[in-house]
Amino acid sequence: MNKETIKATAWGLSVALVVAALILAGSRNLSHFDAALVGYTFAVLFAAFAITYRYAMWLQRPPTAIYWKRGWQVFFRPRHLALNIVNWFKRVTSEFVLNAFIFRRGRARGGAHSLIMWGCVIATAITFPLTFGWIHFETLPGDLTWYRAYVFGFPAFSFPLESWMAFLIFHGLVWASFLVIAGVMLAMRRRMRDHGAVALQQFGEDFLPLILLFAVSITGLMLTASYTWMKGYAYDFLAILHAITVIFTLLWLPFGKFFHIFQRPAQLGVSFYKDVGAREELALCRRCGQAFTSRLHVEDLIQVEKQLGYKYEMEDGHYQWICPRCRRAMLVLAQGRLWEGPSSTDATEAGVSSVMPQSSFGNPQTDFGPLGEEDRTNFHP
Repeated sequence: MNKETIKATAWGLSVALVVAALILAGSRNLSHFDAALVGYTFAVLFAAFAITYRYAMWLQRPPTAIYWKRGWQVFFRPRHLALNIVNWFKRVTSEFVLNAFIFRRGRARGGAHSLIMWGCVIATAITFPLTFGWIHFETLPGDLTWYRAYVFGFPAFSFPLESWMAFLIFHGLVWASFLVIAGVMLAMRRRMRDHGAVALQQFGEDFLPLILLFAVSITGLMLTASYTWMKGYAYDFLAILHAITVIFTLLWLPFGKFFHIFQRPAQLGVSFYKDVGAREELALCRRCGQAFTSRLHVEDLIQVEKQLGYKYEMEDGHYQWICPRCRRAMLVLAQGRLWEGPSSTDATEAGVSSVMPQSSFGNPQTDFGPLGEEDRTNFHP
């Protein structure tokens, strides 16, 4: 194994061992651990190892590594720290809590993503502590109509069995399932009716995650229906079926589309990288003299390219010091010289043409481009 693989394996084993230790400690040496949930536990331990392993490998790639390193550095720079903290709360609320970045792509898409996300968050917050024995419930001594919740073995709060709190707590997974199923239905509708999505979608990346979420949710609701209204009819079969869907989802979690759940938060570091870079020294194009990005970005890009073995050096500097607009103009000039032959090259070298050609926008205005706001900053007039 190479150095990166050894390092990622060590991180994966460490995280899996920490989770196992927390299970032992939180369940008071397994005294509050339900042996029937051992399959879920081993699936979670494997997922913890695999997710950490893949994340560590991802962070060791040169482009990701430089963003990860610089993201932390620029966030904690003293002169930017106060503003970064304020922006951190704004971005977490806007992008993660409210899913604003998804709603900008469409209301139906944003609604589906929000329903699925919050359903999964609620289900995870309930299922994992119960599975690991971190939370359990006991009736109060001498009064079977009251329950007491224990967190890591310590008494937390008590509530009547027939209270609204008991109803909400003991049916939390039901509410989560309803949210997930509604979100999956909206997402499926888009995948079947949106021609753009239909043209690009793949079964493993687009349909399988939705099928798994639906299977986990619907089998969980069938369990509730079995012991609530059907006197436990087919409960054992449904319990096994539900366990299969959950365990398969946990085992697939590190390898499929759900891995973006763990990658997405790193995007915050990229946003601070761009913010701080824009406030500090800008990079000026070596051809036209216009500012087009941050100096930090250009220097880091040159460093990453060298690590990857790419060489874009020019006689008067590095190609990355040329702005996007001038790159397009240089490409057109090069193609024109090749088309017209040596005479054009000789004339240019002799100084016959002193005009510096410039490219123009292909879109009627910057908002029409795929980069949005970055069109304004990178593609200057």
